[in-house]
Amino acid sequence: MPHADTSLVPSTITSKSQFWDHVHTQLALLLEGQRHWVTNLANAASLIYNSLLAFPVHFGSGDRAVNWCGFYIISCLLPEPQFTSNNGSSVLQNKNRLLLGPFCGKPACQFINVAPDNARGVCADAFVQTKTILVQEVDGYPGHIACDGDTKSEIVCPLILRTGDSQLVMGVLDLDCLALSGFDEEDQAGLSKIAELIVDSCDW
Repeated sequence: MPHADTSLVPSTITSKSQFWDHVHTQLALLLEGQRHWVTNLANAASLIYNSLLAFPVHFGSGDRAVNWCGFYIISCLLPEPQFTSNNGSSVLQNKNRLLLGPFCGKPACQFINVAPDNARGVCADAFVQTKTILVQEVDGYPGHIACDGDTKSEIVCPLILRTGDSQLVMGVLDLDCLALSGFDEEDQAGLSKIAELIVDSCDW
Protein backbone atom coordinates (compact mmCIF):
# COMPACT_ATOMS: atom_id res chain seq x y z
CA MET A 1 0.00 0.00 0.00
CA PRO A 2 1.36 3.48 -0.84
CA HIS A 3 2.37 5.40 2.27
CA ALA A 4 0.00 8.25 1.38
CA ASP A 5 -2.98 5.90 1.62
CA THR A 6 -2.48 5.54 5.37
CA SER A 7 -4.22 8.91 5.78
CA LEU A 8 -7.43 7.73 4.08
CA VAL A 9 -10.42 7.43 6.42
CA PRO A 10 -13.00 4.77 5.46
CA SER A 11 -16.62 5.89 5.27
CA THR A 12 -17.51 3.20 7.82
CA ILE A 13 -15.79 5.27 10.52
CA THR A 14 -18.42 7.57 12.01
CA SER A 15 -17.30 8.34 15.59
CA LYS A 16 -14.27 10.04 17.09
CA SER A 17 -13.29 6.95 19.07
CA GLN A 18 -13.33 4.87 15.88
CA PHE A 19 -11.36 7.58 14.11
CA TRP A 20 -8.58 7.73 16.69
CA ASP A 21 -8.35 3.92 16.86
CA HIS A 22 -7.97 3.93 13.06
CA VAL A 23 -5.28 6.62 13.11
CA HIS A 24 -3.42 4.73 15.87
CA THR A 25 -3.46 1.53 13.81
CA GLN A 26 -2.33 3.32 10.64
CA LEU A 27 0.44 5.13 12.49
CA ALA A 28 1.73 1.89 14.03
CA LEU A 29 2.00 0.43 10.52
CA LEU A 30 3.68 3.57 9.20
CA LEU A 31 6.30 3.61 11.99
CA GLU A 32 7.08 -0.10 11.83
CA GLY A 33 10.75 -0.77 11.09
CA GLN A 34 11.83 2.85 11.65
CA ARG A 35 13.24 4.15 14.95
CA HIS A 36 14.63 7.58 14.02
CA TRP A 37 12.58 10.21 15.82
CA VAL A 38 12.82 12.88 13.09
CA THR A 39 11.43 10.54 10.44
CA ASN A 40 8.71 9.21 12.74
CA LEU A 41 7.58 12.63 13.95
CA ALA A 42 7.44 13.91 10.37
CA ASN A 43 5.23 11.02 9.28
CA ALA A 44 3.11 11.23 12.44
CA ALA A 45 2.41 14.94 11.95
CA SER A 46 1.44 14.37 8.31
CA LEU A 47 -0.73 11.34 9.04
CA ILE A 48 -2.65 13.00 11.89
CA TYR A 49 -3.12 16.27 10.02
CA ASN A 50 -4.29 14.74 6.75
CA SER A 51 -6.49 12.17 8.49
CA LEU A 52 -8.23 14.97 10.37
CA LEU A 53 -8.84 16.84 7.11
CA ALA A 54 -10.27 13.62 5.64
CA PHE A 55 -12.76 13.21 8.51
CA PRO A 56 -15.10 16.22 8.27
CA VAL A 57 -17.94 14.41 10.09
CA HIS A 58 -16.65 15.54 13.48
CA PHE A 59 -13.74 17.88 12.80
CA GLY A 60 -15.28 19.88 10.00
CA SER A 61 -13.73 21.70 7.10
CA GLY A 62 -13.34 25.32 6.13
CA ASP A 63 -13.61 27.49 9.24
CA ARG A 64 -13.85 24.40 11.48
CA ALA A 65 -10.74 22.62 10.20
CA VAL A 66 -7.69 21.61 12.20
CA ASN A 67 -5.10 24.08 10.91
CA TRP A 68 -1.86 22.89 12.54
CA CYS A 69 -0.41 19.63 13.80
CA GLY A 70 3.16 19.14 14.88
CA PHE A 71 5.81 18.80 17.52
CA TYR A 72 8.02 20.88 19.77
CA ILE A 73 11.07 19.01 21.05
CA ILE A 74 13.47 19.66 23.93
CA SER A 75 16.43 21.53 22.54
CA CYS A 76 19.07 19.02 23.67
CA LEU A 77 17.79 16.62 20.97
CA LEU A 78 18.36 19.14 18.20
CA PRO A 79 21.78 20.49 17.21
CA GLU A 80 22.10 24.18 18.02
CA PRO A 81 24.89 26.50 16.96
CA GLN A 82 27.53 27.52 19.45
CA PHE A 83 28.54 31.13 19.84
CA THR A 84 32.00 32.37 20.72
CA SER A 85 32.29 34.98 23.43
CA ASN A 86 34.73 37.90 23.39
CA ASN A 87 37.29 35.88 25.35
CA GLY A 88 37.17 33.00 22.85
CA SER A 89 35.19 30.51 24.93
CA SER A 90 32.17 28.66 23.52
CA VAL A 91 28.75 29.64 24.78
CA LEU A 92 25.83 27.23 24.36
CA GLN A 93 22.35 28.54 23.75
CA ASN A 94 19.71 28.30 26.47
CA LYS A 95 18.56 24.67 26.85
CA ASN A 96 15.38 25.53 28.76
CA ARG A 97 13.22 25.65 25.68
CA LEU A 98 11.34 23.61 23.11
CA LEU A 99 12.36 23.90 19.48
CA LEU A 100 9.99 23.56 16.53
CA GLY A 101 10.02 20.04 15.12
CA PRO A 102 8.23 18.36 12.21
CA PHE A 103 4.76 19.78 11.54
CA CYS A 104 1.99 20.35 8.99
CA GLY A 105 0.41 23.78 8.68
CA LYS A 106 1.54 27.37 8.43
CA PRO A 107 4.97 28.51 9.74
CA ALA A 108 5.07 28.53 13.53
CA CYS A 109 7.05 29.86 16.49
CA GLN A 110 10.64 28.64 16.32
CA PHE A 111 10.99 28.02 20.04
CA ILE A 112 9.03 28.09 23.29
CA ASN A 113 10.57 28.87 26.67
CA VAL A 114 9.98 26.22 29.33
CA ALA A 115 12.26 27.57 32.07
CA PRO A 116 10.34 27.46 35.38
CA ASP A 117 10.40 31.25 35.76
CA ASN A 118 9.67 32.02 32.11
CA ALA A 119 7.34 29.30 30.79
CA ARG A 120 4.11 30.44 29.15
CA GLY A 121 1.57 29.12 26.70
CA VAL A 122 -0.24 25.83 26.24
CA CYS A 123 2.79 23.89 24.98
CA ALA A 124 4.99 25.07 27.84
CA ASP A 125 2.31 24.22 30.41
CA ALA A 126 1.77 20.72 29.00
CA PHE A 127 5.54 20.16 29.02
CA VAL A 128 6.14 21.48 32.55
CA GLN A 129 3.02 19.89 34.07
CA THR A 130 3.55 16.60 32.13
CA LYS A 131 -0.13 16.33 31.25
CA THR A 132 -2.40 16.85 28.26
CA ILE A 133 -4.00 20.29 28.16
CA LEU A 134 -7.26 20.87 26.31
CA VAL A 135 -8.15 24.51 25.56
CA GLN A 136 -11.61 25.29 24.22
CA GLU A 137 -10.87 28.99 23.61
CA VAL A 138 -7.23 30.01 23.25
CA ASP A 139 -7.91 33.75 23.60
CA GLY A 140 -8.96 33.12 27.19
CA TYR A 141 -5.90 31.03 28.07
CA PRO A 142 -3.33 32.87 30.23
CA GLY A 143 -0.08 33.46 28.33
CA HIS A 144 -1.32 31.90 25.10
CA ILE A 145 1.21 32.25 22.25
CA ALA A 146 -0.61 33.10 19.03
CA CYS A 147 1.46 31.65 16.17
CA ASP A 148 -1.66 31.86 13.97
CA GLY A 149 -4.27 34.46 14.86
CA ASP A 150 -7.00 32.33 13.24
CA THR A 151 -6.58 29.52 15.78
CA LYS A 152 -9.47 29.28 18.25
CA SER A 153 -8.84 26.06 20.19
CA GLU A 154 -5.88 23.80 20.94
CA ILE A 155 -4.82 20.52 22.48
CA VAL A 156 -1.27 19.63 23.55
CA CYS A 157 -0.01 16.19 24.67
CA PRO A 158 3.39 15.70 26.31
CA LEU A 159 5.74 13.09 24.89
CA ILE A 160 6.84 11.20 27.99
CA LEU A 161 9.67 8.68 27.84
CA ARG A 162 9.32 6.26 30.76
CA THR A 163 12.20 4.08 31.90
CA GLY A 164 11.58 2.07 35.04
CA ASP A 165 10.48 4.52 37.74
CA SER A 166 11.82 7.57 35.93
CA GLN A 167 10.31 9.70 33.19
CA LEU A 168 11.59 12.39 30.85
CA VAL A 169 9.43 14.70 28.76
CA MET A 170 10.91 14.75 25.25
CA GLY A 171 8.57 17.39 23.87
CA VAL A 172 4.91 17.88 22.98
CA LEU A 173 2.39 17.04 20.26
CA ASP A 174 0.40 20.19 19.46
CA LEU A 175 -2.84 20.54 17.47
CA ASP A 176 -4.69 23.77 16.64
CA CYS A 177 -8.23 24.24 15.31
CA LEU A 178 -10.02 27.12 13.59
CA ALA A 179 -13.21 26.44 15.60
CA LEU A 180 -14.01 27.12 19.23
CA SER A 181 -14.18 23.88 21.24
CA GLY A 182 -12.60 22.00 18.36
CA PHE A 183 -11.39 19.19 20.62
CA ASP A 184 -12.97 17.23 23.46
CA GLU A 185 -12.21 14.40 25.88
CA GLU A 186 -12.44 11.76 23.13
CA ASP A 187 -9.73 13.59 21.21
CA GLN A 188 -7.67 13.84 24.39
CA ALA A 189 -7.90 10.08 24.98
CA GLY A 190 -7.07 9.24 21.36
CA LEU A 191 -4.16 11.65 21.07
CA SER A 192 -2.70 10.56 24.41
CA LYS A 193 -2.50 6.98 23.12
CA ILE A 194 -0.92 8.21 19.90
CA ALA A 195 1.66 10.23 21.86
CA GLU A 196 2.59 7.08 23.79
CA LEU A 197 2.93 5.12 20.54
CA ILE A 198 5.20 7.78 19.07
CA VAL A 199 7.48 7.83 22.12
CA ASP A 200 7.72 4.01 22.22
CA SER A 201 8.47 3.84 18.48
CA CYS A 202 11.49 6.17 18.58
CA ASP A 203 15.12 6.03 19.66
CA TRP A 204 15.66 9.37 21.35
